[in-house]
Amino acid sequence: MASRRTVTSMKEHEDHPGETLLTQSPEVIRTWANERGGRPATVEGTEHGDLLGVLRFDFGDATDRLREVSWDEWLRTFQERGLTFIYQEHKSDGSVSNFFRLESEEREG
Repeated sequence: MASRRTVTSMKEHEDHPGETLLTQSPEVIRTWANERGGRPATVEGTEHGDLLGVLRFDFGDATDRLREVSWDEWLRTFQERGLTFIYQEHKSDGSVSNFFRLESEEREG
């Protein structure tokens, strides 16, 4: 597996296109999503009572069952679940990447 580097501030960026980065910084996550037109969302039908379900970003894809939520709700849920944001700034060909996934420390091992 390729190495993954942790980013803790907006001053840090990829060393090369296609590099996988990790962060738990709300500022980094929000800026990354905003630069790509992504809005915080949850997947409809995955909620647990009043709690948000699967966290995603809505990039305007018509195929997803996404419900937009506030940044406060999204980030609070992200932090409460102890998630890590894994992402790319650019694809290996240099084009802007929307790739991300959320990983839980509890699932590792």
